[in-house]
Amino acid sequence: MGAMTVHNIASASGHGTMVGVSTFIPSTPLALAEQIATLSGSFPSVAVVAIDGPDCAQPSRLAELVRAAVESHSRPSAVVSLHDYVRPASLRYEFGHEDALSYRTIWFDYPALDREVITAARTKRAFLPKLWDEPTDRSARSTRVPVHERAVIVIAGPMLLGRGLEFDVSVRLDMSEPAMRRHTPEADLWTVDALLEHRSEVSEEVDFEVRYDHPARPAVRSRP
Repeated sequence: MGAMTVHNIASASGHGTMVGVSTFIPSTPLALAEQIATLSGSFPSVAVVAIDGPDCAQPSRLAELVRAAVESHSRPSAVVSLHDYVRPASLRYEFGHEDALSYRTIWFDYPALDREVITAARTKRAFLPKLWDEPTDRSARSTRVPVHERAVIVIAGPMLLGRGLEFDVSVRLDMSEPAMRRHTPEADLWTVDALLEHRSEVSEEVDFEVRYDHPARPAVRSRP
């Protein structure tokens, strides 16, 4: 996380308010990506960015915009999708195909993400971009990729925050429940309650809190 801290206090709207920071400012995906890239570029060595958002918010799409913005500032960058760090189907579906608790707790391999991407990029200057192939339910057989000493690694996916993962820059794409249900495919609606419950239990402070009901028109509140 960044050096400055603020207090996150739940508001009646459910989005929360931050003490000592500005209000939400209307933005665009490109402008938001540039803001994230600028903060990421302030770190002298490898920086790891989290873009936490439900699948219906398409956090990987914003991650790719951040990657492009970082590279436009002459720093190498790469995107890692959390869906490339799912656990095998035998574990994901052990308690059924629509078990909300499993989705929250065992669906994604956060410890492996920490070990093979976050820690490895910083200490070994190499990371594993993909651990498991979700469609085929097989090992991805990926090889480690060298990491430049000033690289920015952008990790995108649901429920990244609140896992004890050490990010340099954190972004939360915050969708209201109606928006999540509106944008989530019917077959995946069972995940919404799990996402909402996880969000309600996470008080982790973020560098960029983004109201994302309308992804083309985000509203951003960042630390001063």
